[in-house]
This record gives sequence, C-alpha cells and structure tokens, in this order.
Amino acid sequence: MKSPVNSYCARVLLIPLVLGTAFAQAPAGNWFRVRRGSLCVTEGTIAETAGDRLSVSVPKMRAYVNTWASQAIELRFTYNGSTQKKVALDSGEMRQQFGLKLRAQDACNLVYAMWRVEPESKLVVSVKRNPGAHTSAACGERGYENLTPRRAADLPRLRPGESHTLRAEMRKEELQVFVDDREVWAGEVGADAAKIEGPVGIRSDNAQLQFELKAGEYAGVHPNYVLGCKSEEAPTRLSRRPY
Repeated sequence: MKSPVNSYCARVLLIPLVLGTAFAQAPAGNWFRVRRGSLCVTEGTIAETAGDRLSVSVPKMRAYVNTWASQAIELRFTYNGSTQKKVALDSGEMRQQFGLKLRAQDACNLVYAMWRVEPESKLVVSVKRNPGAHTSAACGERGYENLTPRRAADLPRLRPGESHTLRAEMRKEELQVFVDDREVWAGEVGADAAKIEGPVGIRSDNAQLQFELKAGEYAGVHPNYVLGCKSEEAPTRLSRRPY
C-alpha cells in the first residue's frame, strides 16, 4: 500500500506537467464568474461588496485565478478614482493603473495588459521575462518589454463613477485586448512569452475599483482540484508557483 506522503508527492510532481497543457489552451467560447474564493491575492487586499461584486482600494494589489481557465480574462469595473494613499512602483515612478495578467507563472515571468490612467492614459502590453528568477526580490523591475501592436485604438477617458469592460484573449502568440467590446490592441507577444506557463490574473496600482471578473472556460480534461494559493516567499522544487 502506498503511504499518504508518497501519494501526495506524486500528485504534486504531476502538477507542472498538467499545467503546461492547461494554461496553453486557446480561449473557449464560454466564460465563468470568478468569485473571491477563486482568487489568490499575493499582495494587497480584495474585498467583497454588496451585489456580489469585488473591490480594491489599496495602493497595490496583485492576484491570480486559481481555478482551471483558458488564457482569456474580462474585468467589468466601475472606476472610483485614485486611492487615498499612493505608492510608487519599484522603479520609483508614480503611476495609476490597473489591468490583466496572462501566463502569470510568477512575479518575474508573465504578460500584462495594463490600462494606464496617470500620468498618461493609454493601453500598454508588456512582457516581463526573467528566466531563473521567480520572486519580486529576485527580479525587481527588470525584464520588462513593452510591445508594439499591429493594430491599436485610443481608450475612452476614465472618469470616477464610470463603468467599462476590459478584456484580454490570448491564442498562442496572438493577443487581443478589448475595451467595451471594441478592439484597442492586437499583436504578437513573441514565442518566448507564449511559452510561459501560468494562469490569468489582475493587478492594480493606486486605483480604486469595484468589479466583476470572468475567465474563459478551459476547453479540455483537467484534474478535479483547484490550484492552491502559493506565497512567493516560500518557493518549492515540487511545482511551479503561479503568481
């Protein structure tokens, strides 16, 4: 008879093999609502509000979806202006922004689609790539590359109290970003970025939001478990830690 410890280790060791297939899938045609219990918050806080919505009012928030999903994520939000307290980025720059994460392997390797509000309103798609580094302490602000789109459109001007939808969908190297169902960015992220393994997620800096989050259904067979929330401060050799 196998011991419980050996059985657990065997399941954990299989996780990276399965994740590589899971997170590489193209977006499915259906979407599911991401509840608070399916979000692993690695920095800041996300609160639940009336009407079964979520909210963020802290200067820095980072989270990823720990249920099985494709590389497609949608943020339906009401923008409530800047946070009362503001915190600069690690680079020292003061910026107000929020957006979506794709292929979020960890803090050092992922793809961002960010709606920058201040100091300039624009949609920026970035790849953060730092092979061998997996924590914020290890990579800091290194490894960012802002990508040039094949097609792009201007964003609507954000005013406190207004509601909009931000959606990102990735198919292999192709990424499309939509605002209110209108394409605002389309292009390639590159072969290296497309090989990053990780889930979808969200991020905010100095922005207050009330929101609902949806993710694309994963079109494929997957194990009947969720991905446990992982702290980047306690790395393990047994499995990748999505961020």
